[in-house]
Amino acid sequence: SVLLPTYNERDNLPLVVWLLVTTLRRSGIDFEIIIIDDGSPDGTQEVAKQLEKIYGSDKILLRPRARKLGLGTAYIHGMKYASGNFIVIMDADLSHHPKFIPEFIRKQKEGNFDIVSGTRYKGNGGVYGWDLKRKLISRGANFLTQVLLRPGASDLTGSFRLYRKEVLEKLMEKCVSKGYVFQMEMVVRARQLGFTIGEVPISFVDRVYGESKLGGNEIISFLKGLLTLFATT
Repeated sequence: SVLLPTYNERDNLPLVVWLLVTTLRRSGIDFEIIIIDDGSPDGTQEVAKQLEKIYGSDKILLRPRARKLGLGTAYIHGMKYASGNFIVIMDADLSHHPKFIPEFIRKQKEGNFDIVSGTRYKGNGGVYGWDLKRKLISRGANFLTQVLLRPGASDLTGSFRLYRKEVLEKLMEKCVSKGYVFQMEMVVRARQLGFTIGEVPISFVDRVYGESKLGGNEIISFLKGLLTLFATT
């Protein structure tokens, strides 16, 4: 089951869904794509309904919410409808390429991992299309997290991952963070609970259409969240 939380992604959604369907069919993977739209005012839901008609409601499941309620709760909402044993979480803005999902699955089988995380900071992973400021913020956040929390994974702030469904459910029960800190807390809690994490290098490409949702408030809440985790884990 692929969970795709969306907010104002009408331009990106048809492309990311086409890439997902093409990649997963080609790899012979049985799949479903669950679109969790948080009441986008730009018509994202209408696009999702069209995609349901094109690919079939067994493959595309639109499960919207009335308004913007945050990433963590979007995953909890989407999980209720997921029938797969494994869940992939990713962004719908084309920054995560579906071509890496078969690699995630291979990695999972290879080491029987509970979680496989895409990493921009190992092997041939990387970031494309970011200015220096964004790169510095991301690197700095990651460095701080590594020093304070020693999480046993190289990319804490990324949101392209594969989870065993029951592991994701357990982690959701434990996580308290919202927004960008949420991804980091998931890995820290996983380590606490003794779950195993494998990593696959990915290339992250900055969004082509639409506005980036990272701003000053997110950076402040990230730092607060980091310190909270440091104090409580």
